[in-house]
Amino acid sequence: MSFVHLHSHTHYSLLDGAAKIKDMVQRAGELNMPALAITDHGNLFGAVEFYKTCRAHGIKPILGMEAYIAPRERGLRQKVEGEKDAYHLVLLAKNNTGIRNLIKLSSIAFLEGVYYKPRIDFEVLARHAEGLIATSACMSGQIAHKLRTDRKDEAIAHAEKYLQLFGDDFYFEVQNHHIPDELAVYPKVYDLAREMGVKVVATNDTHYLHHGDDKAHDILICLQTGKDRDDPNRMRYGTTELYMKSPDEMFQVFKDKPHVLENTMEIFEKIDAELDFDRRLIPRFPIDAGEGDISESDYLRKLAMEGARRHYPSLGKEVVERMDYELGIIEKMGFAGYFLIVQDFINAARERDIPVGLGRGSAAGSLVAYSLGITDVDPLKYDLLFERFLNPERISMPDIDVDFCVERRDEVLEYVRDKYGRRNVAQIITFGTMGSKSVVRDVSRVLKVPLQTADAIAKMIPLEGNSPIPLKRAFEEVPELKELTQNDDPVMRELVEYSMTLEGIARHNSTHAAGVIIAPTDITDYAPLCKSSQGDIVTQWTMGYCEEVGLLKMDFLGLRNLTVIKKAVDMIRERHDPEFDIRNIPLDDEKTFELYGKGLTTGVFQFESSGMQEYLKKLKPSRVEDLIAMNALYRPGPMDLIDDFIDRKYGRKEIHYLHPKLEPILKETYGIMVYQEQVMRIVSDLAGFTLAEADLMRRAMGKKKADVMQEQRQKFIDGCVANEIDKKTAASIFDHIEKFARYGFNKSHSAAYALISYQTAYLKAHYTAEFMAANLTSEITKLDRVKVLMSECNKMGIKINPPDINYSVADFKPLDAQTIAFGMAAIKNVGGNAIRSLVAEREENGKFETLFDVTRRVDLRQVNKKVLEGLALAGALDSLKGNRAQLFMAVETAIDFGQSVQSRLLQNKDQISLFGEGGDGPTMEISEPPLPDVPDWDTNEKLKKELEMIGFYISGHPLDDFLPIVNLYSTDLTPFTHSDEKTAPTNGQQTPRVLYICGQITGMRTRYDSKNQKMAFVQIKSYDHDFDAVVFSSVFPQCEPFLKQGQIVYVKAGLNGDLNSDTIRIRVDAMYSPGQVPAQFTESMKLTIPGNLLTNDTLYHLKLTFASVPGTQKVYWNFDLSPDAAIAMRSAKNGVKLTLPTLQKLADILGYENIHIKRIERG
Repeated sequence: MSFVHLHSHTHYSLLDGAAKIKDMVQRAGELNMPALAITDHGNLFGAVEFYKTCRAHGIKPILGMEAYIAPRERGLRQKVEGEKDAYHLVLLAKNNTGIRNLIKLSSIAFLEGVYYKPRIDFEVLARHAEGLIATSACMSGQIAHKLRTDRKDEAIAHAEKYLQLFGDDFYFEVQNHHIPDELAVYPKVYDLAREMGVKVVATNDTHYLHHGDDKAHDILICLQTGKDRDDPNRMRYGTTELYMKSPDEMFQVFKDKPHVLENTMEIFEKIDAELDFDRRLIPRFPIDAGEGDISESDYLRKLAMEGARRHYPSLGKEVVERMDYELGIIEKMGFAGYFLIVQDFINAARERDIPVGLGRGSAAGSLVAYSLGITDVDPLKYDLLFERFLNPERISMPDIDVDFCVERRDEVLEYVRDKYGRRNVAQIITFGTMGSKSVVRDVSRVLKVPLQTADAIAKMIPLEGNSPIPLKRAFEEVPELKELTQNDDPVMRELVEYSMTLEGIARHNSTHAAGVIIAPTDITDYAPLCKSSQGDIVTQWTMGYCEEVGLLKMDFLGLRNLTVIKKAVDMIRERHDPEFDIRNIPLDDEKTFELYGKGLTTGVFQFESSGMQEYLKKLKPSRVEDLIAMNALYRPGPMDLIDDFIDRKYGRKEIHYLHPKLEPILKETYGIMVYQEQVMRIVSDLAGFTLAEADLMRRAMGKKKADVMQEQRQKFIDGCVANEIDKKTAASIFDHIEKFARYGFNKSHSAAYALISYQTAYLKAHYTAEFMAANLTSEITKLDRVKVLMSECNKMGIKINPPDINYSVADFKPLDAQTIAFGMAAIKNVGGNAIRSLVAEREENGKFETLFDVTRRVDLRQVNKKVLEGLALAGALDSLKGNRAQLFMAVETAIDFGQSVQSRLLQNKDQISLFGEGGDGPTMEISEPPLPDVPDWDTNEKLKKELEMIGFYISGHPLDDFLPIVNLYSTDLTPFTHSDEKTAPTNGQQTPRVLYICGQITGMRTRYDSKNQKMAFVQIKSYDHDFDAVVFSSVFPQCEPFLKQGQIVYVKAGLNGDLNSDTIRIRVDAMYSPGQVPAQFTESMKLTIPGNLLTNDTLYHLKLTFASVPGTQKVYWNFDLSPDAAIAMRSAKNGVKLTLPTLQKLADILGYENIHIKRIERG
């Protein structure tokens, strides 16, 4: 018996389908099915993926959806008595017209008919019924529902409407999942079918693949409905039969009605629908009528040559030939309109003073793009290649990605919508899937696994780069997780099983961070639309699938560093030079390269990871080309060449070329292949390939196909021999190129980003306070980054003043070259409107003197109780009369006072002067209430409240009294965690597995382990990091005296997992009082005295310090007399007995950087 599944839900029926498309199609193949339908709930999210996967497996794809039908008009968003909110109807595309109508219907449902579900109605279905086959769906279909509720007349009326629309392409649908309601209703369906002459088709309502997957699917239902599994009132399917059954299984279910199975084959035979992957849907660019009757190609040439003249006034031969060449290829490939569209929205952004990046990706290799203002990197100066961007030998859509200021990217999108039509422009969908960590947490929530346990399990899953590894690997590689798979606890076994089953399932949709579609006409002529979880109108198909059906995709990226540059430049113009232009800075600035050479690049775009900083100190770059090369080399693979690159730069290694013709190509990078463009040049100049052919060869190398590589190898050698290069040398060069192709980088991208980096470094070198203030503002919501940047300010001698109502604005703001005012926008509960109100009043009428002065002058609808309490707790009211406790306690009284004053003033506004100043009329003198008579909070209480309101300490830190322990005895995690370049390598440094930490206990929970012994879970906060610590029962007795909320502790711990998380997981081995550390953990101390500190005064103070603490700990001295001369010695007399105060005195004399402790490794 042949049978085809016509009612199948994939995981794109979000949180209701538990089958991934690849697995579903593979299963259909195993069951020897000739075809398979996809009918997700109301959407076409998986249509293209499903279509392509079916074709790849030799299965006919049937595109469809299980539509939601509104009981009345689709726009009616209210309950209808006696009706469901939405009924189901299965729609299948019979032909290409049917595909187009499915796209229209699904789009209309999402954009016009959402009421709990995306719904259509009969009116819109009638408009788009052509080319569709319809079945009456499951028990939630109108026919079955009306028959079940004994409303046969209504069932007939609905059936007649569908017959009128679809004729012989309308079928009654029956299912048998051994559900009582089904068994009761479907005899009535058969009877009605006979009465009305409608054919019946059998389906299985497939939501998962295999028998037994129902329990994992039930977890999804709980997630969808927000219920626990054991909630007696939650939604349940009540059957275990919603899996992909074999034809034989379906025959067993419907053996008394075999014709309903045969009818699935009838529908299969009717299907002749194909997606079109051979079109290119580029919209026409609207050329101004004033340009006359001019083609897109001619208009592009006109604009491009005008731009070229601005860059190259003399228009030399090289420029003209390159422009003619590029424009010819662009015109031949039909991309003139594309370039016009891109240059238009980029130039529109610049006209609106929205920062635009210098270039991104291979587009920087185009002279036309440079001339149009699309990029701002001279491809001739940096020898960038057009063919790396657009290859006439490889027909594909061009790809110009554009960076915009992250705060104003949406304005550019709005411009594009207005220009090309709102129906023609949409952002692109993306799907959040249940990754290994998140699926553990989700399943745990449904199974009521304690939050701490779920969190601990999730945190054990290691990261690979920024992503957690798959569960299968985690359960194999992590011993603690492996134990879970052998756990006797049934809930733990279920957690493992269901998490493995559901991993990778789509959980929700959202808006892609960059992708935008611009179509020639309404996008729904080509692809379905919906609304993302953020409310944006987006395509239902992801970026890759939109491109595959021919739609024009643009990437509008938000780049934070462009925002930083803009904010810094604005402050520079306001404070220093009104004419300052970042585009005109010199590219050979000594101070900027000195900053790079010292590795002072925290906050500098692309160059701030600690590993990069170490390499920069060795390289000491002296030209932009060095930065371009380092940006390309500093990534896994080519990193191994960096030391060689540096040695060659300084002549410590000989530069050797396999052939003299390589020298002009590789000289810039000291004989090392760094860029893909160099490969293309070598292949072109030595073997006679065109640059387009050279690019094809480069791509082939990256794919590592042996037969293709052998063919390319022979072609290269033959070409070299024709150019008088011997065969052996040619073969050696090819082998060298082939090895390099694994890690070569795009020079165009590297050049553009290196130049942006240079701009940020120039700002940091010359306008440090402005640059750091702009950086801090851009990261204001990321506490870890704010901490890093504030630490950098401290190192550079820039003080960050606490927030102050009389000086601060929303953003961080430089007060002078050495001082930055904290931004009030970082304070919890203090919103933009409140800040604007405070700042406007302060600027107009002067500083505030008291809290009551504030409340009588500002708009209390904006500056309300929560705002004022937040400001008080954060210390932002410290410049007013009174202490913090008084100010906080007085907020309510102050608001009452302010409201009273403003009300009286409003009533008497024509007669009374509020402050008794100016005017000739009477004045209203109002006495301020007294502040409450309460003592100020102590330092720890103030810091605790600052932490609550800002997320970190600002006026001090609980660890300030223990700085020697923090700086001299604790593990420095900065090389592994301090930058925002999370994927950056760490210069070969091994992640430490044993950590020494000085921190404060901020949270604690004790429990009993399986042996009924006490253990604890503890949260510890150091200066820069948060730790989740487990104290096992074996060490609990030693640690117990220190386990108190707020306690400062010194911890030896093992690292569990990695250092890339916001919270670092550790296993405590021992705890100590910080005061004990110098005595217990010091084997010896080395003091370095640099030449500038080698004075009688320094030596005298050192002598006094040591005389007061005699002991047995060894002291070594290192006198740095000059860069080339140093003297090392050990104290001849007895050593010292180090204490916290002693170490602090030494730090005051020499600085922590000149004190080195050899730590005793204790248990």
